[in-house]
Amino acid sequence: MVIEALVRSALRRFLIHQDAITLEGKVPRLEGRFRDVEEIGLYLHIPFCRQICPYCPYHKELYSAETAARYASAVMREADRYAPLIEQRPVTTFYIGGGTPTVMLYSGMDRILSHLRHSFNLQCGIHMESHPSDLTAENLDRIQSLGVEYLSIGVEALQDHHLRTLHRPYTAEQVITAIRRAVERGFRCVNVDLIFALPGQTRQEIEQAGRSLVQMGVDQVAAYPLFEFPYTAWPSLSRRNGYHKVGLLEKRRMLAILERLFYDAGFERTSVWAFTRSGVAKYCSVTVPLYVGLGASGGSYLRDLLYFNTFSVAEYIRALEEGRSPIALSLELSEAMQRAGWLYWRIYETRFHKGPFRRRFGKELDLVYGATMRALGWLGLLTATPDEIILSDRGAFWLHALQDLFSIGYISKLWGLSRNEPWPERVEL
Repeated sequence: MVIEALVRSALRRFLIHQDAITLEGKVPRLEGRFRDVEEIGLYLHIPFCRQICPYCPYHKELYSAETAARYASAVMREADRYAPLIEQRPVTTFYIGGGTPTVMLYSGMDRILSHLRHSFNLQCGIHMESHPSDLTAENLDRIQSLGVEYLSIGVEALQDHHLRTLHRPYTAEQVITAIRRAVERGFRCVNVDLIFALPGQTRQEIEQAGRSLVQMGVDQVAAYPLFEFPYTAWPSLSRRNGYHKVGLLEKRRMLAILERLFYDAGFERTSVWAFTRSGVAKYCSVTVPLYVGLGASGGSYLRDLLYFNTFSVAEYIRALEEGRSPIALSLELSEAMQRAGWLYWRIYETRFHKGPFRRRFGKELDLVYGATMRALGWLGLLTATPDEIILSDRGAFWLHALQDLFSIGYISKLWGLSRNEPWPERVEL
């Protein structure tokens, strides 16, 4: 823990020239923040699930149809606050996450999406997460009628004993049926989330799961290791059952199995964890540099500002019903923070052009990060051409290992505190 803290501190000083990141409990002024924004992404958080999975770090609560209906109205009110600010700027990425978005198929999702289409200039297909148990033929009709073109299925595992370990409420046979049913529907992209490095999981099981997904015809697989966030139920469950953590090098070997399998099947790496069939438009979360997050716990990132809505569903609804902003925490971003944030998310996609950095910051990327890129290239983590940065498979793995070092500490503090305190005074990361 001490070594991890020292590494985080050193990287923080190197990247953003600060010893700490402090979010303040105040509502920022948003007027004028969109003036130089040419396009923007939109994220909608649906904080409801029919059950709470023990490993999941994301903000959610048990589903109630009555609360969901009020929540839908609150989201529409929040959209109304942004409409005159965003005006007709094109929304080029729209991602619906959770929680479980498909629990609201019949309790407000149609009202929300109709309102957002009326309020914003949507110039993109909708990307939405789903639960395998929700993918009946009737529900798939409903999903497609809402205009969802990119569907992600939170499968997590394809062996019954691992599904039981994760407390998932379906069998491998049932989830395979759901995947096939979705693939046959002609979505532009069907993504499957797959967790590896599960307790007792073997390399053979990893390979078996990957081959099954390829054979079922999924367009994309997001494969990521099991993360242990301290504020979830997983750590205590793990101790109680005597689960052993999978080491970092074994995680690398498991991921290498999937890399080889997907590349041989004609997939390309499209992000640190995602593999997409060649020629298919990838399923993704918000990828444009700037985005607005709607809903409880929704985060927004503008040029010089990062902020989060209250995590409390009840307080989010109450604030908007009373005509108040739902924003609970905000952080004014220095130029160093802006540059580091831009670079991180572009590298996360594993391949990007340098030109947008120059247009955004008025500086050549090589002048700011050239020495760092050369060092990473020497280590075999990336290739830098005059125009592009291309992450290697080794680089993708170690980037996420580094993100893990930061995110578990940062998210645990931010999410953990915000779950218990709807309107924090400040959070120091």
